[in-house]
Amino acid sequence: MSETRAPTPVIDAPSLGELLQAGQNVAAHRPWPRAVVDADTWTLAAECLTQGGVTLLGLWGEADAVHMALLDEPGAAIGVLSLACPDGQFPSVAELHAPAIRLERAIQDLFGLKAAGLPDARPWLDHGRWGFRHPLGDAERVSADAARYPFLPTEDEHLHVIPVGPVHAGIIEPGHFRFTASGETIVRLEERLGYVHKGVEGLMAGADLVRGAELAGRVSGDSTVAYALAFARAVESALQVEATRRAQWLRALMAELERLANHLGDIGAICNDAAFALLHAHCGVLREQVLRAADLAFGHRLMRDVIVPGGVARDLDPPGAAAIRALVAEVRHRFPHLVDLYDNTASLQDRTVGTGILKPQLARRFGAGGFVGRASGRAFDARRAPGYAPYGELEFQVPGLDAGDVDARVWIRIHEVEQSLVLIEQILARLPVGPLRADVAVAPAVHEGIALVEGFRGDVLVWLRLGADGRIERCHLRDPSWFQWPLLEVAIEGNIVADFPLCNKSFNCSYSGHDL
Repeated sequence: MSETRAPTPVIDAPSLGELLQAGQNVAAHRPWPRAVVDADTWTLAAECLTQGGVTLLGLWGEADAVHMALLDEPGAAIGVLSLACPDGQFPSVAELHAPAIRLERAIQDLFGLKAAGLPDARPWLDHGRWGFRHPLGDAERVSADAARYPFLPTEDEHLHVIPVGPVHAGIIEPGHFRFTASGETIVRLEERLGYVHKGVEGLMAGADLVRGAELAGRVSGDSTVAYALAFARAVESALQVEATRRAQWLRALMAELERLANHLGDIGAICNDAAFALLHAHCGVLREQVLRAADLAFGHRLMRDVIVPGGVARDLDPPGAAAIRALVAEVRHRFPHLVDLYDNTASLQDRTVGTGILKPQLARRFGAGGFVGRASGRAFDARRAPGYAPYGELEFQVPGLDAGDVDARVWIRIHEVEQSLVLIEQILARLPVGPLRADVAVAPAVHEGIALVEGFRGDVLVWLRLGADGRIERCHLRDPSWFQWPLLEVAIEGNIVADFPLCNKSFNCSYSGHDL
């Protein structure tokens, strides 16, 4: 599979700071620097990615330029490199660094910019049904007539192909999975996504901050808090505004409730895909209790539209706080018994241990975040580094394992449930008083901001540019699933077809967040 080619030979790689210094600094970009570089520096940055000195955080385009966000993990430093594309093309990062392949395919679909040297130039988001090509670039009207997608060929006569989806059983978003198998053993999986493309980045263009916050919170429904927080922090960085202290703590409370609900749901769903419905039922009850407490405390089960630039739109009253305290007590009482049940059920362990292994070197290479990365030896957590308020004042641990199998991804979720309970208790005990929202005044100038926030799946990146009129000129939102979906293709190889639902749920990548 092209996404997992062997890395290029080792070079004497420059640091992130040296790459940024090679370009022209953009003064209006905050809180981390952005530099406009030439094609040679752009290619040098791609070579650095192959050596692991920096990690790819994001790669996105606009009508006449491309941007690449990089993370220096040891120093927790972040920087953005930009390259002008006056001739409509740019040197492919993916030619050297496979995790960029789908990002560059999306850039080509949306903006029409060509990645010269891109190993896989097939359309990614564009299924031929939009009626336009390159809708965010030099748009060209075409007939909405989808051509057959050129899946990778199968040549061995002993192999057979099993197509699944895009429509699935139950209430689940669409995605197509094409298995190549030898008997029951999977030798290759190829994904096709983009069925739920919503045009969010196009809708963002020209929107005011209120509408932008609403759109961000609807990118992926299970991560509405994470996206709203990342958007708000990007706006605040661009305008040099700091959210009020009480708002920062309430935001963290909502983020941990969101993490708690999703991890409880995932633990049960993974067990259900291993034919152990009892844990699914009990975890489902706990998840429902989290959602009800969130509804009582913040007026919405998913806490949608509560986080806004400058702070929050709703306070936590005493009944809401009491509901959350009661929730914590209930989860603390019931959850350990469910963990024991998982750990002591031999038939369940037989399905999860050693299944769907993701090797640590691939997790590091793809910059996999969240439980996917932490179960495979990459302990990155944006709450720790680069960090953001109020997590620097709170005590918590970032769990890590290196087995990389379904079982490890379950245990990371278990430990994160425990840590979220610890964080929620600390926040409720120390919640500061004060105003809920700072004034967000827009000066008559162009401002750019970037934010990295830890969602339950991993790090969510938001980059935006605000015009002099205060409206959004460009906003890019990157879901952690961009770097996790390709790894599912690798983790499933060598497993039996019947274990795909188990592996897929243990990754739980977002269709909607990926297809925005």
